[in-house]
Amino acid sequence: MAETASELRRQILLEHNEEQSSTSFHGGEKLIPIEEEMEDLHDGLSFGQFMVAGSVAGMVEHMAMFPVDTLKTRMQMLASTGGFSHSGVGKALLSIMRSEGPFGLYRGIGAMGLGAGPAHAVYFSVYEFCKEKFGGNKPGHHPLVHAGSGVTATIASDAVFTPMDVVKQRLQLRCSPYRGVMDCITRMLKEEGIRAFYVSYRTTVVMNAPFTAMHFATYEAMKEALSGISPETASEENLFVHIMAGGVAGAIASAVTTPFDVVKTRLQCQV
Repeated sequence: MAETASELRRQILLEHNEEQSSTSFHGGEKLIPIEEEMEDLHDGLSFGQFMVAGSVAGMVEHMAMFPVDTLKTRMQMLASTGGFSHSGVGKALLSIMRSEGPFGLYRGIGAMGLGAGPAHAVYFSVYEFCKEKFGGNKPGHHPLVHAGSGVTATIASDAVFTPMDVVKQRLQLRCSPYRGVMDCITRMLKEEGIRAFYVSYRTTVVMNAPFTAMHFATYEAMKEALSGISPETASEENLFVHIMAGGVAGAIASAVTTPFDVVKTRLQCQV
């Protein structure tokens, strides 16, 4: 979406300069360099604003999808360690609702809130910074730039998010031994040390780096292809294009990296 907005602004500035050039012989108006205007209009946001927007977006996303994340965690864990290994989504959902009630789907959401905000602030700001530096905001399709920017942002944000992700997943387990977020943090520090919070960091990066690269590259390619179907609306913020491109990109990237996600979950939940 950010790139589409940037291209739209660039097009507006080009048209503005063309209008100025057509009257410059009479009015003597000075043309404004595109690069100078784009520097001020980069999506209309400063670096700090990108961090705030990314933080809010990340928290809303994770909070909204938290019940699904709880089901995923339970299904990825062995039954002996608090999971529902080999169970279907419907069976796992019914089991939680019967034994724990609807609040069982939200156990550990506090840890998610503490980790998602800062991690996504880092993610979106680093992504936009790298995309700008690598030339991703220039006209045209730049899949390698988007992929590289996404991987760099992922490595940085995972370092912030992984400790709270470990806490969250341990609280999501059936019959979790922890009373809450702070109890989990203090007991982990006392019994296992700081290393326990990063036991899955390498696996997380191995999973998220290709996921992000594939997701962003596929997303931009799909967006370009779908926009080409209707060239007259290619410069508009078309909701259908973003939904379709994001859905396809997310599905493909998840299908490839899910095995790593299972490994990550089991590493983090060694209680």
